[in-house]
Amino acid sequence: MYSYTISDEVRSEILERLRQIEEEENVVIFLAVESGSRAWGFPSKDSDYDVRFLYVHPPEWYLSIDMELRRDVIERPINDSLDISGWDLRKGLQLLRKSNPPLLEWLVSPIIYREKEEITEKMRELLPIYYSPRASLYHYLNMAKGNYREYLQGETVRTKKYFYVLRPLLAIKWIEADMGPVPMQFQYLVERILPENSLRAEIDLLLARKMSGEELDIEPRIPALNSFIEEELNRMESVHAEHVSQKPEIESLNQFFRWVIGRSW
Repeated sequence: MYSYTISDEVRSEILERLRQIEEEENVVIFLAVESGSRAWGFPSKDSDYDVRFLYVHPPEWYLSIDMELRRDVIERPINDSLDISGWDLRKGLQLLRKSNPPLLEWLVSPIIYREKEEITEKMRELLPIYYSPRASLYHYLNMAKGNYREYLQGETVRTKKYFYVLRPLLAIKWIEADMGPVPMQFQYLVERILPENSLRAEIDLLLARKMSGEELDIEPRIPALNSFIEEELNRMESVHAEHVSQKPEIESLNQFFRWVIGRSW
């Protein structure tokens, strides 16, 4: 409903790149999704395709005395606007245990390029065990603070960067409302979180401009949006003053890890 459509030509190119990676690296890719502005619903004309994937090696790769020294990330140079990289299953599960927000977003991305549903559905079933609202909240709070500090404090600003501050702020409000893991689509967050008022109207107008293909560059700051952002950042800083790390049990992840290796090779 809210996702950005990927052309058949681009999708075919992405699938071919993924096939090549499997062949070159001797891995099985069980999930590949869009993770950037196209999945969020507000791409620019020149936005890269941010393809992220999870993969698994053959069993003997993990049964090695130098396991801790082995690289658990696959990356390819950006080529033809395709930014493709992925994480090994073991790394992905370690990050799931930490409730890593980027990984959680991959698992709920509205744009899926490849998926072995037998594996991904079981992985999604683990989300309620390992999802940490506080870990996610602090990730989005740091993102909002950093982007606001870097892009939106002058008299003129990079207008499209409002989305990169508003989205994490709305994500925090979603978490505060105890609505579970944060969805990726910006428009859905706006509709579920914000009442229909003048602020919502400003955001809707900006989103309509962006989705029409207009390139939002340097423009005067938007006072209503800056006021909302500053008020929310101040409130969130005072309310969420301390982040307590959590270490949930690990055996469910160990069992899933072994099961995936057995099913993939």
